[in-house]
Amino acid sequence: TVVHLMRHGEVANPDGVLYGRLPGYHLSELGRQMAERVAEHLAPRDVTYVVASPLERAQETATPIAKTHGLDLDTDGRLIEAENVFQGKTFGVGDGALRRPENWKHLANPFKPSWGEPYVDQ
Repeated sequence: TVVHLMRHGEVANPDGVLYGRLPGYHLSELGRQMAERVAEHLAPRDVTYVVASPLERAQETATPIAKTHGLDLDTDGRLIEAENVFQGKTFGVGDGALRRPENWKHLANPFKPSWGEPYVDQ
């Protein structure tokens, strides 16, 4: 069994928001092109199942792959983004949450996320 795991394409996010699990963040035009290119790349492969997180950007990335193989797209909530204390905030524009010293404690160890839900708890 071969598993192809991929991240979603580029997201339209002109305000630089850390969108995390927030709904309403869709692929940009470039992101849609990326999704189509991945579908073309996987076309000759024997893909039998396509699943994505319930977030729009993940489904929009996976849909061309499913269509190329004549498959339905399944969603699985276990594939959703890890929770993040910075969700809805910005990096240096707008509220600039990461510039504030009171938030630095959440960045203590980038290898063991202290800014949100540990991956083992998902």
